[in-house]
Amino acid sequence: MQLDLKPVHRKVIVPWYDSDVVCIATLMLAGFVLLIGVCGIHVAYETAESRQYLWIPGLVFALGLAVFLSVSVRLIYRYVQRWDR
Repeated sequence: MQLDLKPVHRKVIVPWYDSDVVCIATLMLAGFVLLIGVCGIHVAYETAESRQYLWIPGLVFALGLAVFLSVSVRLIYRYVQRWDR
C-alpha cells in the first residue's frame, strides 16, 4: 500500500490549552500578576518592617515574568512558523 502524497488533513491540530485565545488570556493574566508584584515591591519598600518580606512580591514578579516570557516565545514561534508557510 502506497503512502498518500496528498493527505486530507494538512493543518497542524493545536490543543485547546495551546490555542491563540488561551495564550493571549494567559498573557493578560500574567501581566496582571506582574502588576501585583510591582505594587507589592513598592509597598514593601515603603515601610521598614515590611522590607524583610520583600522576597515574596519579588518571587511573584519573577514567576509572572517567567510565564509571560514563556508564552510570548511560544506565540512568536507560532507566528513565525505561519509566516514561513
